[in-house]
Amino acid sequence: MNDKIIQAKDFKRAELKDNQHIKKTVGEILNDIRTNGDKAVDSWSQKIDGQKGKLITLKDFANYDLKPELAQAIQSAHKRIKAFCEFQAKDLKNDIFNDDFGEFGYKYQAIERIGAYIPGGRFPLISTALMTITPAKVAACVDIIACSPSNHPALLAAASLAGATQFLHLGGAQAIGALSYGFGKINAVNMIVGPGNAYVNEAKAQVQHRTKIDTLAGPSELLIYTKNLQNPEWIMFDALAQAEHDPNAISLVVSTSLQLLENLYTRTNAHAAGQSLIENHQILFIQCENHAQAIDLINHYAPEHLLVTDSNCDMDVFTNYGSLFIGENSAVAFGDYCTGPNHTLPTNAAGKNSGGLSVHQFLKVLSTQKVSNKGRIELANTSSILAQAEGLVFHQKSADLRK
Repeated sequence: MNDKIIQAKDFKRAELKDNQHIKKTVGEILNDIRTNGDKAVDSWSQKIDGQKGKLITLKDFANYDLKPELAQAIQSAHKRIKAFCEFQAKDLKNDIFNDDFGEFGYKYQAIERIGAYIPGGRFPLISTALMTITPAKVAACVDIIACSPSNHPALLAAASLAGATQFLHLGGAQAIGALSYGFGKINAVNMIVGPGNAYVNEAKAQVQHRTKIDTLAGPSELLIYTKNLQNPEWIMFDALAQAEHDPNAISLVVSTSLQLLENLYTRTNAHAAGQSLIENHQILFIQCENHAQAIDLINHYAPEHLLVTDSNCDMDVFTNYGSLFIGENSAVAFGDYCTGPNHTLPTNAAGKNSGGLSVHQFLKVLSTQKVSNKGRIELANTSSILAQAEGLVFHQKSADLRK
């Protein structure tokens, strides 16, 4: 047996390291920004990135000098992402009901001010701009501040097309601090979304007591579950594609078939990048004894991306994941860019309690209550009894006065 094939019973998720140095540094940055405002933001940005934070005025998408094929691709991806967001929002309607006690209901209200963080790097993350800003725009958020250490024209164009109202050229933990506490003419936002490095992630963790966040992102993950394959090369490159995100990204290939796993291992190991990723434990091959064990492993692992190659499989058995890709046609790379559903997804088993970024997260559900005269009397009696039992004297008095 290939000693590179892991038995399911022996597989455990790698523990994320708790980096106290990052926590301490980010805490120092945020405390300085909270105390000294813009001066601290600029000081840290100059120290870390060699430049101060800057507001960039966004132009209309058509006014950016992009190659025609890139402009068309951005527009095509935006169209699909927007359509899916509108699909998510179509049944979110305010509603009320009436009974003998009065009128009661709820309404959806957009979170007013959003900060969308878009990481920098070797290439402009156009897709992240589209994925983080578009749902906020569809939700009707009033102010959407795109924030990135990159000012690449394609990134600015994508942010403009998606609906950003301002663009802050700033990165790192200091950018999260600027969004949470305010910077220059930008007031503090109510919510921050978007991925980032360990410092950005830690900054989001430390401001979430005052500013809502989408999720605390860990290393990117893909779990491929396969019983038989028509196109093994496609699946090999899916695993390679996910693992290339960063040195901690991981692709798991799970199957009940040892022969299939060995075939995929051989193909991947023959590829120069694949061999390196296997040696770095970024691509793992896992054999399950049966389908039931595979289901248990998948639902316990709760992968960010779950690709099930057999489209005839009962998909309802999978309950924990960020996004499900069904069949060999459904490349995870498509989801990263342009299928429509969001690519900002829960990692590190957070799929057990949350889903991907969507229009819903940019909305508050606000309740309303209008009590009738009849309802006032009956509700006063119930409230009075409960207030007395809890020992809340003035609650009881407030209710008794209305009898």
